[in-house]
Amino acid sequence: VTTFKVPEDFGSVLDKQVIGPTTENLVKSDFPVQSFKPKVQIAFQRLPGQCPREVEIERRRRLYSAFDIAQLLASKGIDSNQLMPRHHDLHNMPSIEEKKYPVFDINLPLKIFDNYEYDCRTPEEWISLGLEPGSHDRKPVPGKALLPTDDVLGHEDPKSQKLVYKWIDVGVLDYDKERELYLVHKTAENGLVRDEEGRPILSGGMTPEG
Repeated sequence: VTTFKVPEDFGSVLDKQVIGPTTENLVKSDFPVQSFKPKVQIAFQRLPGQCPREVEIERRRRLYSAFDIAQLLASKGIDSNQLMPRHHDLHNMPSIEEKKYPVFDINLPLKIFDNYEYDCRTPEEWISLGLEPGSHDRKPVPGKALLPTDDVLGHEDPKSQKLVYKWIDVGVLDYDKERELYLVHKTAENGLVRDEEGRPILSGGMTPEG
């Protein structure tokens, strides 16, 4: 009978018995698994010899995860830091010959380029990816946002010449349908989306008390 007695440090014994690589996802994340899956227009039932739906989803997921928007823009000669309009210094306006800053504003409103015809998901569908089966709490959805590196000055004056804008990993919390704006929160160094007290941000930051 003593042969089947479980040792007290049973967890440490299992940790030492590592036999080859594991398929378990060891990365801790505040994002749902389904939020990383791309949308594919493939039938669930496939004929023999055709690529299965799950295989195609995994292939596209790996392909899309290899893309980096900052590198894609840089390859086209676009400086992401110049995408945000800035205030003009009226007391130190450069001449036309100078190339430091343009004399006239080269930025056009983003609304001009908005086109929803080829979007694979509506904003509501993107946000709904944060809902896990059997849960009423909506988790953040992973994304990238062009944000200032200085949060304090960025809130006070987002068009300041002193700010540096970069593409930053964020968690999308909510969507304002009237203003067509997303509410995002910067991820921490470990990739988690937490509030000031270290708690996960759920349902757009709305607490049970409102």
